Amino acid sequence: MSEVQKERTKRADAVRNKDAIIDAALTCLSDDPGASMSEIARVAGVGRVTLYGHFADREELVGAVFARTMDRAAAELAAVDIKQDTWKCLRDLVQSSWRVLYQFNSLLAAAEPYLSAEQIRAHHDKPLARVIAVLEKGRSEGTFRTDQSLTWQGACFYSILHSAAAEIRAGRLTEDDAARVLPATIRALLIPPADPAP
Repeated sequence: MSEVQKERTKRADAVRNKDAIIDAALTCLSDDPGASMSEIARVAGVGRVTLYGHFADREELVGAVFARTMDRAAAELAAVDIKQDTWKCLRDLVQSSWRVLYQFNSLLAAAEPYLSAEQIRAHHDKPLARVIAVLEKGRSEGTFRTDQSLTWQGACFYSILHSAAAEIRAGRLTEDDAARVLPATIRALLIPPADPAP
């Protein structure tokens, strides 16, 4: 095997190991936000030295897991066809995002000690952009209310989804019930009021 081939193999192994570590951390931290680095390494099938070779500390690993989760959320939201009927689009957006946020909520507990509020908010920017695009569409068509700011409506959208995830984890809401009530709750937030408040 040539030196170039050896180097490529080494890099491919490193990428596989890093991906395995992030996947294992996602699983472990979703189940237990306090999961140890040793447990994450064990689930990834690597040693602690390999884990620390890729991630200097827990903060760096949690940041990578958090970023990957938000990238997945953005990809799922990007698959929603925003050219369809606005209410159907909103329903599809809710359905495609809340399950990701359910998992994300567990990660949030793991991330909060390591990531600032600004860093956490920055990770929301890509998925939130898709939500804002749907809100803008609904507002321009006269389907959604316009007496509230887009940023407020976007914040409410995500707050409701995060609350549903917390209720599911606490056993007060089932996933099936969440799938049914979330679109209706978001819809109620966005329907233009018959008599706008002063």
